[in-house]
Amino acid sequence: MTTTNPALEAEPLTQTLLDDTDASPLFAPLRFGDLALSNRFVMAPMTRAFSPNGVPGDDVAEYYARRAPYLGLIVTEGTYIDHPSAGSSDRIPTFYGENALAGWQNVVDRVHAAGGKIFPQLWHLGVTRSETAELNPNAPIISPSGLGATGKERGQAATTKDIDDIIASFARAARDAQRLGFDGVELHGAHGYLLDQFLWAKTNRRSDRFGAEISGRSRLAADVIEAIRGEVGDAFPIDFRFSQWKGGQYDARIAETPQQLEQILAPLVDAGVTMLHASTRRYWLPEFEGSDRTLAGWTKQLTGLPTIALGSVGVPGAFMETGDEAQQTLSIAPLLELFERGEFDLVALGRAVLSDPEFTEKVRTNRLGEIRAYEKGHESALA
Repeated sequence: MTTTNPALEAEPLTQTLLDDTDASPLFAPLRFGDLALSNRFVMAPMTRAFSPNGVPGDDVAEYYARRAPYLGLIVTEGTYIDHPSAGSSDRIPTFYGENALAGWQNVVDRVHAAGGKIFPQLWHLGVTRSETAELNPNAPIISPSGLGATGKERGQAATTKDIDDIIASFARAARDAQRLGFDGVELHGAHGYLLDQFLWAKTNRRSDRFGAEISGRSRLAADVIEAIRGEVGDAFPIDFRFSQWKGGQYDARIAETPQQLEQILAPLVDAGVTMLHASTRRYWLPEFEGSDRTLAGWTKQLTGLPTIALGSVGVPGAFMETGDEAQQTLSIAPLLELFERGEFDLVALGRAVLSDPEFTEKVRTNRLGEIRAYEKGHESALA
């Protein structure tokens, strides 16, 4: 289905996307450890709820396989780990059970046959789990302190046993990912979900080792990484996605300064994380006062690890944008400038490749007039 975006009618996509910018640096291969990527573009996770009973079918495999030849790496939509409180919807894929794992085996095989690399994103909703969840409806809502993003009481604070069970669940999922042939895993530690709830002072009021100090708020994520390392060995890539913003809380911050960000990320590095995925709504904005460095730029500067940047590349508006947040231009010249400054190693694309599986190939071959522009509201028609 071909759609047009009214926001771009006055200035065609072909005139705003690339201009005279040489995008070839983003098509250079990248290797770290045993992972070799053909270019610097990553497909970002995007929830689609197209997996009835949690099982990804042939249509899901085809969806990823269509995009695989044109991207260095695919990160799947979020997949629920096997902890009973991890999910809500019975249409979002799970990463446990014979049928679901067989479906993921098909996805891996199809993506590899198309020449791609793929990580599953492992996910626990925490306090954002629905009170009317279709999946494990009798399971409790679990969070660090029994608080939602607004600060109101919701669900119950995780016990030590809950935390141990959650860590073990993430580790089992990573072990299964390695067994199925995935090229690594991504942990969803962003956007107000469980691992992020522990990172954020507003939702983590704990006084034990999983709270209190800033570094303590990273303890659960670090323990998850350590447990995964124990299952998959030293070479299997572990990516950690984090953000400042939360769903419905776009001004939220887990770190107010670079020093606080370093305190949050250092335990993850020590635990053995391989790469970091800095999720923002607008990739080009400086993160902290007194510097023009972005969140991805600070992440790479502070950790030295391969870093993924994300935030409205190739689309006019930020995720869930308000009227004043649209980009003035879709030129990727600012993206190239940040890349050449060394602020990130990889760039994630969400809605752009959701709308057009060959987005990056059309940029590479200067077929900009053929790009299908993303149009909000048409997600269900795109595959």
